[in-house]
Amino acid sequence: MALTHIVLLGPPGAGKGTQAKQIIEKLGVVHLSTGDILRDEVGRETELGTTAKGFMDRGELVPDQLIIDMIRGRIEAASSGFLLDGFPRTTAQAEALSQFATIDVVLNITLHRDEVVRRLTGRRVCRSCGKIYNLTFNLKEGQTACEACGGELYQRDDDKTDVIENRYDVYETSTAPLIEYYTKQNVLRTLDGSLGSERVFAEIIDILTA
Repeated sequence: MALTHIVLLGPPGAGKGTQAKQIIEKLGVVHLSTGDILRDEVGRETELGTTAKGFMDRGELVPDQLIIDMIRGRIEAASSGFLLDGFPRTTAQAEALSQFATIDVVLNITLHRDEVVRRLTGRRVCRSCGKIYNLTFNLKEGQTACEACGGELYQRDDDKTDVIENRYDVYETSTAPLIEYYTKQNVLRTLDGSLGSERVFAEIIDILTA
């Protein structure tokens, strides 16, 4: 029987987005991304969304409990299982989550700092359609225009080396206690993100269907 209550962890550039997409297509589970949920609740002007928007408009962080309440409703509706992406971020959130959901497995995709920097500094985005390219994977030498629409390719400010290194440090500091928490729960499985997306996905499916 497949494991279908999944948490996905990994630093920026580790390929979480690619793996999440493939996992939900393979297993039919619901992809629960905190950013997407928050935008949806605000956009639909639900009671939770309106409350959250008040914090956001004041430039404040949306409180944990509000995020948890949003996620709880989605989890309860996810009869086929779920993949949590971007939550929990702290042990306090993980403990709150455990009050209403059982986590089968936590997939922790690791990637060394140097490789994170290499991947993200190589990212280029089309100004017109938003298509993402990478100097390492799919951008031809000297290419400056999008193949899809002809728009200009540019490097985002948050894909600069100093910003990426800071994001990596913040991720490691904030996630270390969470990794320890799930290790003690005996549900953490670590994967080497440097092996390439196909190899990582194959290992993930082995874990989820064992």
